[in-house]
Amino acid sequence: MIYKIRIILDAEDDVFRDIEIAESSSLEELHNAITQAFGFLGNEMASFYTCDDDWNQDEEIALFDINDGDGSARLMNETFLEDIMSEQNPKLIYVYDFLIMWTFFVELADIVEKEDGRAYPNLLFSFGEIPESPPEKNFESEPTVDFDDTFENYDDLDFDENWN
Repeated sequence: MIYKIRIILDAEDDVFRDIEIAESSSLEELHNAITQAFGFLGNEMASFYTCDDDWNQDEEIALFDINDGDGSARLMNETFLEDIMSEQNPKLIYVYDFLIMWTFFVELADIVEKEDGRAYPNLLFSFGEIPESPPEKNFESEPTVDFDDTFENYDDLDFDENWN
């Protein structure tokens, strides 16, 4: 079977690609198809994340094991589309280049029969141009504390200012 997948860049403007790929493909093959479809070199760290229907991130599936080789990481080349995506679990999050965090929403759109003579993965449709840099993300989950307003009198604190 062939998965038709839409990959949407998390940005203000609509930027997405539709890809066909065999269900037996690894997530590393999907990673390569995504980087090619969006014009990336493919030489940066990347991960897929399982998620729920509301796109809440769950388990990481990494391109490389960066956990000291202890085998605890789930890897793209060992994880197959048919094992991770289905009509019941159609969504993944994909992050490319952890320094600047290109973030994509990956969603299974359809499952179809393989067409003879067609090579997979196959870029079906491309819409929008990728911006020069990804949109800024606000990862702040809790409000910041302004310490200037927290303590009324610093003399009440129990420390020696000449400790050095």
